[in-house]
Amino acid sequence: MSNTQEILLSIIASPSVEENLVDWLLATDEVSGFTSFPVNGHGNSIHSMSLAEQVSGSRRKILFQTHLPQPQALQLVEKMKKDFSNCDIHYWMAPLLGAGRLYEDKLQEKPS
Repeated sequence: MSNTQEILLSIIASPSVEENLVDWLLATDEVSGFTSFPVNGHGNSIHSMSLAEQVSGSRRKILFQTHLPQPQALQLVEKMKKDFSNCDIHYWMAPLLGAGRLYEDKLQEKPS
């Protein structure tokens, strides 16, 4: 096991950026896979919300999550800052206590 801290990287983006961000994440060397799902963002920045969003009290967002070693997470965020500088993306990184698979990968088994 490596001494490098594993990080959970969470990225919140507008649905309008979803396809570009999916393509970008799939093309980056740092990310081996990720999860994405729709979420509702709540906050007090109503000046940037549409009238419908102000009425509902939330705005639609897409949450992406991946885990990777800390050095790669930092590199990925720096690349994202350059490539998506005007896209109102919010992110956070949190240390992981553990991660792994709970099944055997049948494709990697050697025939007997």
